[in-house]
Amino acid sequence: MCANVLVAEDDVKQAEIIGHYLVREGHTARLVHDGRTALEEIRRRPPDVLVLDVMMPGVDGLDICRVLRAEPAHRGLPVLMLTARTTEEDLLLAFDLGADEYVTKPYSPRELMARIRNLLRRVERLAEAELQSRATAGDTTGVLTAGAVVVDPRRHTVMVDGRQVVCTAGEFDLLAAMAAEPGRVFTRRQLLAVSRGTNAYITERTVDVHVLNLRKKIETDPSSPVHLLTVYKVGYKLNDRTPAGTYAPPDSW
Repeated sequence: MCANVLVAEDDVKQAEIIGHYLVREGHTARLVHDGRTALEEIRRRPPDVLVLDVMMPGVDGLDICRVLRAEPAHRGLPVLMLTARTTEEDLLLAFDLGADEYVTKPYSPRELMARIRNLLRRVERLAEAELQSRATAGDTTGVLTAGAVVVDPRRHTVMVDGRQVVCTAGEFDLLAAMAAEPGRVFTRRQLLAVSRGTNAYITERTVDVHVLNLRKKIETDPSSPVHLLTVYKVGYKLNDRTPAGTYAPPDSW
């Protein structure tokens, strides 16, 4: 897949190296070196993938990710973060703000390209799912239902209580895994295997972050969840029953 990749990196030399490898793999690379210009470029011509350095002048990468995830037009934009910060807290913050991949400096260009290819495969799968969705409108084959939570892997959509919920790739993978077996209790280690992908830096605490973010999106009161439940000292599960007073999805789904 040939893609339009925006590289936001304040180190001009590093940005040029990334751009060189992207072009060598057949992609189009646009390079910017500060946060405000990055936001302008994204809004002017949304890229297929954003390679985003955390430490940049003006608006840093974390703020950019926070802004993008608040804008409906850019919530699904694949974001790969680059950073010299290596603590677990930094990693969790990046995922909490909606990053899809996380690469720590120093890194090898080959590793970076592998991570970008992984994100592009996700984009391609989503595009294929959308085409299939249009061709099979009304076909509910493969739709996963857990109580009031409805997950459609082909269309990459989540409906809860009759409203659509936008999830990051990691959140969607975790939710789909649990929706495939509603009522089953998953340990953090099992959910980690689902959400890890190619990122060796993801830990079991990342699963907790995904769960917290999902609760903010799917629960009326995240502090008293009725859909995504905690099983003390074991892990998490999706409620396999529609909680009283919630919306029941129609049979046509």
